[in-house]
Amino acid sequence: MGIAKIRSGNYFSFVGMNTMKNIKITAIIPTLNGGDTFRHLLTKLAAQTQAIDELLVIDSSSDDSTVPIALEFGARVIPIARADFDHGSTRTMAAKESSGDYLLYFTQDAVPKNNNVVEMLLAPLLRDENIALSYGRQLANPGATLFAKTLRLFNYPKESEIRSFADKEQRGLKTVFVSNSCAAYRKKTLAEVGFFADGLIFGEDTCAAGKLLVAGYTLAYVAEATVFHSHNYSIGEEFHRSFDIGVLHHTESWLITTYGKAEGEGLKYIKFELSTILKKHKYQLIPVFFCRNLAKFSGYKLGSMYYALPQWLVPKLSMNKTWWSRRV
Repeated sequence: MGIAKIRSGNYFSFVGMNTMKNIKITAIIPTLNGGDTFRHLLTKLAAQTQAIDELLVIDSSSDDSTVPIALEFGARVIPIARADFDHGSTRTMAAKESSGDYLLYFTQDAVPKNNNVVEMLLAPLLRDENIALSYGRQLANPGATLFAKTLRLFNYPKESEIRSFADKEQRGLKTVFVSNSCAAYRKKTLAEVGFFADGLIFGEDTCAAGKLLVAGYTLAYVAEATVFHSHNYSIGEEFHRSFDIGVLHHTESWLITTYGKAEGEGLKYIKFELSTILKKHKYQLIPVFFCRNLAKFSGYKLGSMYYALPQWLVPKLSMNKTWWSRRV
């Protein structure tokens, strides 16, 4: 059975206020010096067509205006030490502290494009008990580089879809691609798989999705729930991030065993990126294209064999350097 393609105005349509009134929604946002972008995010969340009942901000000891901004918007702020932040356990702690039946996760720099993002994210979960999570479409920020724009176009297409465990035969590891930058979960279902794994270098959302699909649930990609969120990574940052992906795929090898290797999807993206450069006649970017992809390839390969590298060197190759200081 192939991936279910869902068109706008059909499955992911508004489910009705009566249904919405019977649920409680918690939004969870980890923060560290979120600044003006964080304020913009909260302003857009406050204007949503579907109101949020509880706003939880898990703040890693910000030294800017992040906490006052959160309090201004009525958030409950839970402070933690920067060294204590963990992509999985911090989000799990927030989920257990929440009172919501449905959990919305955002990152501090993912800003809704429209006022119906919450409504659209929740629609598939409310329509179908078998859908365990939904995630939205990410558009490149204004001022994004062509590389940042192309990555968002590749990973977040215009058409919504529903994916199940069986789709791994067609999509491989891409089956579990989700993002907690803009996602919704049914709390009781997420609890069934133990919420998010702790101790991950990152990718807590991917691992949760993988476990939910194994358990027989499905996930929804909701292209109508759109946020602005992208990064203009340098070549060095591309290396560091790819290194961490390699680390994740080694430490969580069950993802590869269950869903397949990442190389095939990586090759598809390289072809897509080069095609985009050529179509836009940006020929001057071709040398940069080769350098960036060489950095990503080498970073991933080194990350997947980090255990064989000098241990003093490993944190220097990683984007998430503080994670290594917590490893026993």
